[in-house]
Amino acid sequence: MEAMTRREMMAALVAMAAVAGVAEAQQATTPATALLPKGGDFPTDKSRVFRISEMPATPNANGGWGRAVIHGTLPTGEYVECHETMLPPGKMPHPPHQHPNTELVLIREGKVEYSIAGVAQAPVGPGDVIFTASNVMHGMKNVGDVPALYFVVSVGKQG
Repeated sequence: MEAMTRREMMAALVAMAAVAGVAEAQQATTPATALLPKGGDFPTDKSRVFRISEMPATPNANGGWGRAVIHGTLPTGEYVECHETMLPPGKMPHPPHQHPNTELVLIREGKVEYSIAGVAQAPVGPGDVIFTASNVMHGMKNVGDVPALYFVVSVGKQG
């Protein structure tokens, strides 16, 4: 697997900043919560580098895997969670759902179909970004013939 390029990392950071600015009082409850390390949040008051080689991948029931990157409350009050997912061809990460947190999905590899309130959008691929507003029913499926790799950045309010 290739390391993230500087362009991909900058896109992820810009996306996190954009979501933090529009996040409303909401609670982050994504399926990736099960991947997060036990024992508390990552410190979010200091800048740092997250090395992909130091983040273990956890197998998912659909044959893919997830990799927790960060979760915790920012000094500005928003809760942020980020994870990477590998989604096998023809699979969904989970059934369509909704939640109060806002999400950005940054596609690294593959081709996925994103649905909003049950309506499929045109397939998205490498470099594309999906924005999911709070409490909107949404779903995703890998419609390509290779594994899809993507990062999810989720922002909301706790409590």
